[in-house]
Amino acid sequence: MTLRALIAASTALLAMPAMAQELPHAIPDQEIEYSPYLQENFPNQVFFGDTHLHTAFSADAGLALATTTPDDAYRFAKGEEVISSQGLPARLQRPLDFLVVADHSENLGIALALNEENPILDYNEWSRTLAETYAPGTIEAIEESYVQWFGAVNEPGGGDPMEGSGLDETMWSRVTEAAERHNQPGTFTAFIGYEWTSGPDGNNLHRNVIFRDGKELADQVVPFSTYDSDDPEDLWQWMADYEELTGGRLLAIPHNGNLSNGLMFDDVTLSGEPLSADYAERRQRWEPIYEVTQIKGDGEAHPMLSPTDEFADYYTWDKGSFGEEPKTPEMLPREYARAAWKRGMAYEAELGVNPFKMGVVGSTDSHTGLSTAQENNFFGKVTLVEPTADPVRFEEYITGRFTPDDPSDDQVHGDGLAAGLAAVWARENTREALWDAMKRKETFATTGTRMRVRVFGGFGFDEGDIERSDFAAHGYGKGVPMGGDLSAAPDGAAPGFLIRAIRDPDGANLDRVQIIKGWTTPDGTTEERVYDVVWSDDREPGADGKLPAVGNTVDVAAATYTNSIGEPFLQGFWQDPDFDPSQRAFYYVRVLEIPTPSWLTYDAAFFGVEIPEGKRETQQERAYTSPIWYTPEG
Repeated sequence: MTLRALIAASTALLAMPAMAQELPHAIPDQEIEYSPYLQENFPNQVFFGDTHLHTAFSADAGLALATTTPDDAYRFAKGEEVISSQGLPARLQRPLDFLVVADHSENLGIALALNEENPILDYNEWSRTLAETYAPGTIEAIEESYVQWFGAVNEPGGGDPMEGSGLDETMWSRVTEAAERHNQPGTFTAFIGYEWTSGPDGNNLHRNVIFRDGKELADQVVPFSTYDSDDPEDLWQWMADYEELTGGRLLAIPHNGNLSNGLMFDDVTLSGEPLSADYAERRQRWEPIYEVTQIKGDGEAHPMLSPTDEFADYYTWDKGSFGEEPKTPEMLPREYARAAWKRGMAYEAELGVNPFKMGVVGSTDSHTGLSTAQENNFFGKVTLVEPTADPVRFEEYITGRFTPDDPSDDQVHGDGLAAGLAAVWARENTREALWDAMKRKETFATTGTRMRVRVFGGFGFDEGDIERSDFAAHGYGKGVPMGGDLSAAPDGAAPGFLIRAIRDPDGANLDRVQIIKGWTTPDGTTEERVYDVVWSDDREPGADGKLPAVGNTVDVAAATYTNSIGEPFLQGFWQDPDFDPSQRAFYYVRVLEIPTPSWLTYDAAFFGVEIPEGKRETQQERAYTSPIWYTPEG
């Protein structure tokens, strides 16, 4: 039949509606649904982003040579080429899905006001002196200005020297405007947020505050700052007041407990009161997730707390923040996520509520305006140690990037890591969907890789479920995802876990998948154990149960590796062999890649310099999921 004849026959058929009633398989008049996905409502996509990025609007970035704006940061995250503060073009290999520009609330935008000679700076003697001292491009003047501002922020009981000037309102409006300008629901999410920079006695209690809302609601307040209070409970009250005033929604993400000298997950409140059920409930409400990995050290576990975990010592940063109190071993259990999860179960037994029942994300905490979490594209923590196009500063840059003059800064540079990313399971890429996923803890953290990890826990799974074509639907139907809760174990049953992990399509193969379990014992103490669930290649555990290392293909001199070892995809079913239904427990998944070059190795090859002795040449990128908790019935 010719095309013309086919069209004619089709037209004739369409002109005969009555004929459909005479066909043996005619469609009835009632509505039908053919597509199986019309009623599907569970999260079906993973989105990668950064919940913790600073631009020149942060005083500690803007006063230290950063010139990038929130607009630059959003453009960079969306995949556009941006010129760094040091004059080099920069771009991501792949765009991010979302970004929170979390500039510090303390004197937000002060450096921008200095650069544009804003009349606000005539407000008082403090701001006038700062303006007279500030001289962009002069390191000595920058340091003097920075010291003046930093001293004001950290003065015990000190007030905001710019209160009443309009600085906060002016700059906050610019921040929210930039977020609105770049927010593209369904394509890219630009969250409104900021960092509350609490540092009692120099110890880190920082939180990033994330708005579910847009500019219309966010502009009804100005960010709560450490000038207002350095107590997290006061921040939570401010958040509650915001929600009551606007009808909006907020959550806070703490970070860097490893720099808190035991304050982040302490046994008492900041005011010295014992933890109570009310405190635990409020902390759960306002802080559902924790930033577990970033440039200033990994916060999952510590080798002194987990001596049998061979992967616990990952970019461990054993120093205080800006305080003079030295780090001591007894502080560590109150600083790391795994230890906090264990202690949280003990508190739940005592209070009835777990104050540390948090999920996890990773983020960068970069102060360059550039979310560069990949080792081969690392622009550093601060602009002073960014790669530079200025030949005069090149030697100074190399020195600062590899071997800083100040030993106290060593881990910010040579021992820092190019991490991390927040991964969120959601239905769509919008502020509302991503925020809701963070709130329910359906998140995982990576150290910069974009591997995909999914886990379900429940009492009705078996090994055959791992092969199901409806893996996700079955997981949600019969169990709970990461961040979820299990209870009321059936008689004789133990929880089983379905796990799938897929490598970053532009990254390294996978080494292994592990489950880390923590639990309470009858005498009220807590325990932990690491289980290898599934692994690559033909390795077998030794007599001691330990799995041999995956190997290492890194060519340090060339800063390359090959995917000739490991696997691109690992999946497995694991059931707890030691389950006791009367004991509280948590389970989370850790996935490791094969060894790859560190950012120092990439930079050494690029710049033709030697890596200082004792620095990391290779590392194993990883992902951590939010836990699944088991609570005995009653």
